[in-house]
Amino acid sequence: MFQTAFTLTVTQFARSLSLPERLQHSPARNLALEALRQRNTALDALFYDVKVITPEEAIYISDSLSAEGSIMIVPPSGGGAVVLCETPEEFILRGGRDVTALAVAGIGGSALGAAAFARNVADAIAAPVAVVVSGYGLADIITESLGGHFFFGHLKGLRPILEMLDDFAGRPKVGAADATASRTSLDTRTVRALLADPRLSFRLLAGHSKGNLVLAAALHDLCGHDAQRAATLAERMKIVTIGTRIAMPPIFTDVVDIIGEWDWFGELNSRSYLSPDRRVAHAWHHTNTELTGHLPVTATLREILTTAPVGEEARTAPTLHVATRTDTPPAEAAGPSPAGTPARRPATIEKVKKAFSDNSLPKPSPRDGTPSAAVQPPEQP
Repeated sequence: MFQTAFTLTVTQFARSLSLPERLQHSPARNLALEALRQRNTALDALFYDVKVITPEEAIYISDSLSAEGSIMIVPPSGGGAVVLCETPEEFILRGGRDVTALAVAGIGGSALGAAAFARNVADAIAAPVAVVVSGYGLADIITESLGGHFFFGHLKGLRPILEMLDDFAGRPKVGAADATASRTSLDTRTVRALLADPRLSFRLLAGHSKGNLVLAAALHDLCGHDAQRAATLAERMKIVTIGTRIAMPPIFTDVVDIIGEWDWFGELNSRSYLSPDRRVAHAWHHTNTELTGHLPVTATLREILTTAPVGEEARTAPTLHVATRTDTPPAEAAGPSPAGTPARRPATIEKVKKAFSDNSLPKPSPRDGTPSAAVQPPEQP
């Protein structure tokens, strides 16, 4: 636990140094939320494998730990530094066109936990991963008081409405903040904006815990507003949910649900009509490899992608060796599934890596723990 504690301490210390600057914007809101944000960061340090984040990266993202809707590009371990982006447009300008995997974490919603989860995914595919920060704001306080930590899967309609309080209190405009007409949370709107952008081509979606709910909401919203784009994505996209089973739109048939054998918390928030495709033995809800009972994200995801290829190969392969979703939700399953769903064949890990790394992300310039002068990190809400 030394590495976990060290990374957490560095992050919280760096964040405390930036508090006076953050209080210049919405001081009452930031003062009311700061203690809870620090608590949630500590929670993410327990649930996520934060030791894979370097001290320099931890300092870099510390000022934006709860900036809901911000986007990070996280390369594999040793492949460069984390890149923090305020908006989808900045994400594209800073190399997002070459990123083919998108992740969303859950639990505390901090940027530290999101970066750690994304790095685990990046290590599995040997390519950079985009991750959207869920954040923690006034809306989360209210949903938490109603049992949000334990029943987030059943309170999905409440948080987007309550987020109007955050906007009224002066939340910084990051992510897809301009989409005010959409009655979805900011993190969901940002994920949807990334998926809807024709300049981007994601082949893998990975979520953990509450992050699966964000992915599902974004996909349902996309299907309702741009069915053609959703159909294009569904042809080649694989979705992997970890820790919680949430109903995805029926058009997305390549879904693998993973849950730990001991994960009662994930089961509490899962849809009972969806059966898990993979139960990881002796694993609970957390992914911190320094703790007993963790779910090893990198090893599990690598194994799944090795036996079930993604991208171009997925459309021509004859046999699928990983269980696919056979249960359909009673209400959300309305509408026909795409006909002629292609079978798949096994692939080697080298082929999987190649599918995600044909276009490599240019390495960011070395950082000394502070953002570059050209692009500053998003202002902390």
